[in-house]
Amino acid sequence: MLVQVALPVPLYRVFDYSVPADTNALSSPSLPHIGCRVEVSFGRQTLIGIVVAHISETDSSVPIKKLKPINKCLDAEPILDASMLKLAHWLARYYHYPLGDVLAVILPSLVRQGKPLDLLITHWRILPHITDDDFRANAKKQKQQFDMLKLHGERGASEDVLLLEGMQRSFLKTLEEKGLIERYIQPKQAPSPVKLAKMPLDLNDEQQLAVAAIVAAHEAKRYTGFLLNGITGSGKTEVYLQAMQAVLEAGKQVLILVPEIGLTPQTRARFASRFAAQIVLLHSGMSNTHRLQGWQDCRTGHAQIIIGTRSAVLYPFTDLGLIVVDEAHDGSYKQQDTLRYHAADVALYRGLQYNIPVVLGTATPSLEHLKLVDDGKLVECQLLTRPGNAKPATMQLIDARLQSTHQQTTDDGTRYDTGLTDALIGAIRQTLEAGDQVLIFLNRRGYAPVLLCEACGWQADCPRCDAHLTVHYNSQAQQSNYSNSSYLKCHHCDWQAYIPKVCPDCGSQNLDAKGMGTTRLSENLHAIFANPQTSKELYPIIQIDRDTTRRKDSWENIYQRINQGNPAILVGTQMVAKGHHFPNVTLVCLPNADRGFLSADFRSPEHTAQLMIQVAGRAGRGDKAGRVLIQTLQPDNELLLKLVKDGYLSFARELLQERKMMGLPPHSHAALIRCEGKTLVATTQALKDAVINLPHGHNLAVLGPIDAPMSKKNSRYHAQLLLLAKDRQQLHHVLNQWWQPVLAMPSAKYLKLTLDIDPVGW
Repeated sequence: MLVQVALPVPLYRVFDYSVPADTNALSSPSLPHIGCRVEVSFGRQTLIGIVVAHISETDSSVPIKKLKPINKCLDAEPILDASMLKLAHWLARYYHYPLGDVLAVILPSLVRQGKPLDLLITHWRILPHITDDDFRANAKKQKQQFDMLKLHGERGASEDVLLLEGMQRSFLKTLEEKGLIERYIQPKQAPSPVKLAKMPLDLNDEQQLAVAAIVAAHEAKRYTGFLLNGITGSGKTEVYLQAMQAVLEAGKQVLILVPEIGLTPQTRARFASRFAAQIVLLHSGMSNTHRLQGWQDCRTGHAQIIIGTRSAVLYPFTDLGLIVVDEAHDGSYKQQDTLRYHAADVALYRGLQYNIPVVLGTATPSLEHLKLVDDGKLVECQLLTRPGNAKPATMQLIDARLQSTHQQTTDDGTRYDTGLTDALIGAIRQTLEAGDQVLIFLNRRGYAPVLLCEACGWQADCPRCDAHLTVHYNSQAQQSNYSNSSYLKCHHCDWQAYIPKVCPDCGSQNLDAKGMGTTRLSENLHAIFANPQTSKELYPIIQIDRDTTRRKDSWENIYQRINQGNPAILVGTQMVAKGHHFPNVTLVCLPNADRGFLSADFRSPEHTAQLMIQVAGRAGRGDKAGRVLIQTLQPDNELLLKLVKDGYLSFARELLQERKMMGLPPHSHAALIRCEGKTLVATTQALKDAVINLPHGHNLAVLGPIDAPMSKKNSRYHAQLLLLAKDRQQLHHVLNQWWQPVLAMPSAKYLKLTLDIDPVGW
C-alpha cells in the first residue's frame, strides 16, 4: 500500500509515497493513518504534509521504483478527523485552491512545522507563608500583580489565563526571582460542566421567539441557518447567550465569530459574566504557542466557548453544538489573500456538516443573506424593538451647503476650516454640557489625506502606489527642516518619508495639508472645546483608530476610559462601528460618511449604508435617547434620503431589486481574476489570453480585462477580470476546466494570478 500526501505547494494534486518496512512511524509498522502528519522529501526540500488517502501500488500513476518513501510519521493518531478533511476538500473544490495549501491555512504554524501537539501548560501560584509585609511600600505595581494571582487561591492559574486578565509576564518573572511565587507544569484537566454565573435577563416577545427557534433546531439535531436581523441595540447578544445556555448544558461547544480583534476582550467579558466555563480566545494577535494551545483546546474539548475572528471557523472541534457569526455583514469575514474564503459561508457549511444551528446576527444584513432568506435557505428572526425604554436614535441631515463650516483662529492669527458646521458643533457642545458623550465618525486616519503645494500644484504621492501619501503630523513637533514626529505615509504599502519644508518641484514653502483625518479633527476639537485661559481640554477627546490602538492592551484601556461615563468626545474610524456598547453616547456625528454613495463600485452604496447605520447604532443604547447628525453636501441624494427616511431594510430591498434588474450579485454568481506583474501591459495581456481560452459556449458574462481600482500597488501593476454566471454550478463547471490551464499559459509566466470566488470588493 502507498500513501497520498497533500503538501503545502501551489500544485493542484497530491503526491504518492511508499512506506518502507523499517519506517520509524512512531514505532508503528502499519501505514500512517489518514489525517496524520508525515515528513517527506520533495525535490531538494523536506516538507511536512498530511496523509489524505491510502492507495494500492497499481493505482499509482508513478512507477513503484520511482516513488520516494516517507521519512517518518509524526503522529500516532490522526490530527485531522474525517470531518476536517471533508472541510478541506470542500474548501479546495469551492474556492479552486490547492488542497495542500488549504491544509496549510487550516493548521496553526507550529503544527505545520511538525512540532508536538501536547504542550504542557505553565501555571503560577503564590508560595506558602507569603504576606503583604514582603512588599516594599513603593512596589505598588508588583503588589497589584501579586494580588491578581492571589485571587486564584492556592492552586493559582495557568499563564494564559493570567495574561488575559491583565498580568504581565515580566512581573511574573520578577515575583518569581524574589521568591514570592512559583511556576509549575500541569497537563490540562477536563473542564467542569458549564454553570450559570449570572441569571439571564428577561426577553421581549421577539427575543423569545428567536431563542425558541434556535433551541428547537439544536434539540432536533437539525441544521438550520438563522438570520437574526435585529436593529442596533435590540438585544441580539442576549439571544445568543440564552440560546447558548441549552447548548452548553448539553455538553456541546459553542463558537462565536466576531469581525475584529478589538471585539474579542469585550465579548469574552460579556460571556464570562454569564457562564462559568472554559472560554478560549482565537485571533491573529496571539503568539504561535497560544494559537496552538487554542487549537488543541478546541480539538480535545477543553474549550467550551470559543470566541474568535474569521480563522476560528477553520478549527477542529470535538462536539460543536452552535455557531454564532456576530455582525455577519462585515467585510472583515472575507479573507483577502491566500485561501479567499468567507467565514460566514464556511460557518453555514460547518453547520450543515455537524447538523447544528448557525446564527448570523446583524443590524444591516448583506444583500446576499437577504437573498438566502428569500430563497428559503435562511430562516429570518427579526428584532425590531430595543429592550426596556431604549429607543432607536433619530437621524437628521445637516445641509453643509447652507451652513458655513466653523472657522478657528490659531495663536498667530491664522484662520482655518474645522470641517464641522456650526450646527454640528452646537449639538456637540449641548450634549457635553448635559453630561453625555459624543461619537464623531471619520473613516480616515492620520492628519490629512494629501500634502499639496499651492504654488505649482505638486502633490505628495506614493512612489510605489497610485495613491497620495497621508500626512501624519504632531503639532507639538519641534520646528526643523525635517521632523521625526511628522511624516508622510502610504496606507497601502507602508512607505514613509519625512515631510519636506519646501516643494520638491518649485521650492515654494506654501505646502498645505489638505483634507481631514482623525488626528487633525481631534486637534480641531481640542481648540474648539479647550479652556481659553488655560488651553486645557474641558472635555477629554479620545481618538480611536489603528494608530492609537497599535500597542498591546491599548484598546482595552480606551474602552475602560470610555465606560467610566464621563462627558467626552470620541473620534473614531470604522473600528467604532462594529458591535461596541457605549451606553453614555447619546450623539453620533457623521461629517462626510455618505460620500460612498457616489462611488463607481456597485457594492459601495450597500457598504456605505451598513457603515452609517452601524455607527448610528452606537447612540442611545442606554436609558437616554440618541441622535444622529449627518453632515452632507448632497442632501437630495435619493439613496441617502431613502436610508434616513425608510431605514436600512427598505433601502436594502430597493438595492436588491436594482441588482436583479442588472444581473449583478447576489442575483448572479461572480469570480474575480486578478493579475499582478511588473508592467500593466503584461498583466492585461495575460487576462486577454485567459478570455480567449474560455471554453466554447461558456455562457458567462465577461467584464474586462480592466485596470484594478488601484492599478499600481507596492511597485506592482494590477489588472482584473470579472466572470458572472446566473447559475453557480455553471460557473464552477467552467472554472474546473479553465483555471488550471490559465495558470500554465506562457503569458502568465512571472505573473501572479489569483482567483476570488464570491468577491466582496473589486
